[in-house]
Amino acid sequence: MTPETAGVIIGEDGLARPAWAATDPLMRNYYDHEWGLPVTDEQGLYERICLEGFQAGLSWATILRKRPAFRDAFAGFDPDSVALFTDDDVERLMLDPGIIRNRLKIVATIRNARATLELRNDGGLVDFVWGFRPANTPRPRLVTEIPTQSAESIALSKALRKRGFSFVGPTTMFALMEAVGIVDTHLVGSHRRGSSGIWRD
Repeated sequence: MTPETAGVIIGEDGLARPAWAATDPLMRNYYDHEWGLPVTDEQGLYERICLEGFQAGLSWATILRKRPAFRDAFAGFDPDSVALFTDDDVERLMLDPGIIRNRLKIVATIRNARATLELRNDGGLVDFVWGFRPANTPRPRLVTEIPTQSAESIALSKALRKRGFSFVGPTTMFALMEAVGIVDTHLVGSHRRGSSGIWRD
């Protein structure tokens, strides 16, 4: 099997992981301790939405390595602070070598902060996003069985765009749903399968 079609890989520690989390220590740590666990606070969810947007067209490993710099650049992803960023802040961020210097994505991060604040008047970002949790979750045995989007991620994408968010396409939103525990796409046989406490199948 190629890495793209493989099931779990047993590591030196005896734990089963997908190929993407099997070798790079940073990715392995992220997989073991963070990916797929529920994120149910506004700031954490806002950060994940923005980072998933920055990831579009790039590898997650790239974003993960730059995450500390992203947090420094965007005030710890505090939406109240980022919502106050100005054009001068955009220009400052465009000169920051620690982050992805994509003007559209930087502007989207600021816009998404303002949209997050607006959602407080209607239940808040967390309830809004988690409201798109499906009735069932995938049970992939191979990497190729993991979907890249779903009816729920398409609906979430449309709903967020309607509320003023950017860089929230259906594939990006499915990746978000995987990362924050809304769906469980850990491979069957992975030591992390079912660890979110939300999906136990």
